[in-house]
Amino acid sequence: MTTRRVLLTGGMGFIGSAFVRLLRKERPDWQLTVLDKLTYAGNPENLRELVERGEVGFFKGDICDKHAVEPLVRDADVVVNMAAETHVDRSIAYAGEFVTTDVYGTFVLLEAARAHGVGRFVQISTDEVYGDAPGRPSREDDALMPKSPYAASKAGADRLAFSYHATYGLPVVITRCVNNYGPRQYPEKLIPLFVTNVLEGKPLPVYGSGSNTREWIHVDDHSRALVALIEAEGVEGETFNIGTGEELSVLQVTDAIVSALGRGRELVRYVEDRPGHVVRHAVDSSKLRARLGWAPRLTIETAMRETVQWYERNEAWWRPIKSGEFKRYYEGAYKGLGG
Repeated sequence: MTTRRVLLTGGMGFIGSAFVRLLRKERPDWQLTVLDKLTYAGNPENLRELVERGEVGFFKGDICDKHAVEPLVRDADVVVNMAAETHVDRSIAYAGEFVTTDVYGTFVLLEAARAHGVGRFVQISTDEVYGDAPGRPSREDDALMPKSPYAASKAGADRLAFSYHATYGLPVVITRCVNNYGPRQYPEKLIPLFVTNVLEGKPLPVYGSGSNTREWIHVDDHSRALVALIEAEGVEGETFNIGTGEELSVLQVTDAIVSALGRGRELVRYVEDRPGHVVRHAVDSSKLRARLGWAPRLTIETAMRETVQWYERNEAWWRPIKSGEFKRYYEGAYKGLGG
């Protein structure tokens, strides 16, 4: 098995830190370096033990800063770009921050990767770039119709990364994954927000009717797909959807959470729908499965219960988060529901 030097941007976040932990278990010979700006969603606690033991290198820095990026890219065989502003709701209010980080930051990384001859550049995109998937799951060759500033910024980065392959021959691979869930997810996202709100006895804000659906994947299954794409041959310049086929509406997710916690829908509060709210996200991941033999190992029935139990057991992780910057955001986003 080939030893690789991997630079992971955004590695202190939810998906990034899960990816690092999986690599340490399944690819222990790989050398891992994390670059993270440590914005509100980047949590040093997520990888503290691995960093302190010297199993992961960590540098605090912004992907928009070429002076921070250059030396780290120079020493890497593989760059995995997870650094991004990611929350749809926040992008509605702060679109400029999303464009700066998600598009310009990706440009800075691509330029460094081109200058230093990186062996593979994995751009982490999202199924949000497709917009709605009303008739069938979205395929990689479908038009991109992003409906939020977040989705548009990710679509811009996605296509910019492809252009560096088409124009300069940079060995780029692009992934578009469905909604992730699992431990250590920042509680602005649906599942950790609702689990922790139930544990605190707080309302569960459901946009519109709650019938909007998403496809869901456990973060470890997403991470294994990324490992497979790093190791695969002959995938440069290609895009791969990552999904499970498991679609649930917001209310179905809500029911699964409250049921796991021995509650009903008494805490549900319907709030005004989000502008540009996508009705359905779903992807066709048959290309990834056929080409690489990847398939998800975890079912949402089992993994959702385990995720809920993790938040139950780890109040010390999420309670400080919900009392800080998050509380100000929450009170502004869901006026009248209480913090």
